[in-house]
Amino acid sequence: MESLLRSQIEKITPLTDSEFDYIFSHFSVKKLKKHQFLIQEGDGVHYEYFVLSGCLKAYHTDREGREHILQFAMPEWWITDYQAFFSQTNATINIDCIESSELLAISLHDKEKLCAEMHKIEHFFRKKSNAGYVALQRRILSLLNHTAKERYEQLLQLYPSLLQKVPKTLIAAYLGVSRETLSRLYSADQ
Repeated sequence: MESLLRSQIEKITPLTDSEFDYIFSHFSVKKLKKHQFLIQEGDGVHYEYFVLSGCLKAYHTDREGREHILQFAMPEWWITDYQAFFSQTNATINIDCIESSELLAISLHDKEKLCAEMHKIEHFFRKKSNAGYVALQRRILSLLNHTAKERYEQLLQLYPSLLQKVPKTLIAAYLGVSRETLSRLYSADQ
């Protein structure tokens, strides 16, 4: 578990053993079962999570009861309700486990403390945030400008392993299409 976090950080900046040990001491382990909530709408959000194993989904349920998936998270991905985490307010989305999952959790206080103390970790989190902004912009533009088929093909290209882990009904909710439309797209690709 430690090596997964360390390898992710070291893709951006090298660490000594003592630096990593200090960083790792600010994380705690959280284990969840399939279908268990990590965050529920209305709850306080005190942690950001690094996925060690499993798969999670972040979503909003609209007034008609439709689920709109904002994000999936697989190993080596980060997830939380960022609006609630950074503003220390209550969650506006839900996050639950598609599979049993093991996570590393870091509080906002500890993240800020590490960033203030260690330029390397501040640099790492800044680079990860920048990559997240780019991914979010790409997702929004894709929803606005691409057909369902193009969005499906983009998902296949960017995250092929996601399609092996996630049920098609959830992929459809992520793409903003019906399950039937996704089945047609999937059949056309075979």
